[in-house]
Amino acid sequence: MKKLFTILFIGLISLSMNAQDKVAKIEFKDTTIDYGTINKGDNGVRTFEFTNTGDAPLIITKVSSSCGCTVPKKPENPIMPGDSGEIEVKYDTQRVMPIRKTITVLSNAETPTVSLKIKGEVIDPSKTSVLEKKGKSVMEQ
Repeated sequence: MKKLFTILFIGLISLSMNAQDKVAKIEFKDTTIDYGTINKGDNGVRTFEFTNTGDAPLIITKVSSSCGCTVPKKPENPIMPGDSGEIEVKYDTQRVMPIRKTITVLSNAETPTVSLKIKGEVIDPSKTSVLEKKGKSVMEQ
């Protein structure tokens, strides 16, 4: 009887050790999205695509932005090994300014914190510079 308990105990310990070896790994297609130069009011939605290259389910617990002008949306369900997912990011394009924001992703992956970046510039096409408005110089007029 003691031998049976000993074998079961050793089996359970080795099983739990093997279970701990499995880990999720998050691999992003790109960690930076360049909006380029976009007009005020344009579509500000972009997506970061990723794959779980590990051998355990990937659970994204939190996605946050460095500014309230950028709203990230995380996947609600676990991403199984080999499967892909995406994090949607919406930037408020009503703000005319350069874009330099960081999105932080927290998960159960081997690397638990990943920083993603968006960059670009929002311009207002109705407001052009004085030099662009003048087609002729003062001497030509």
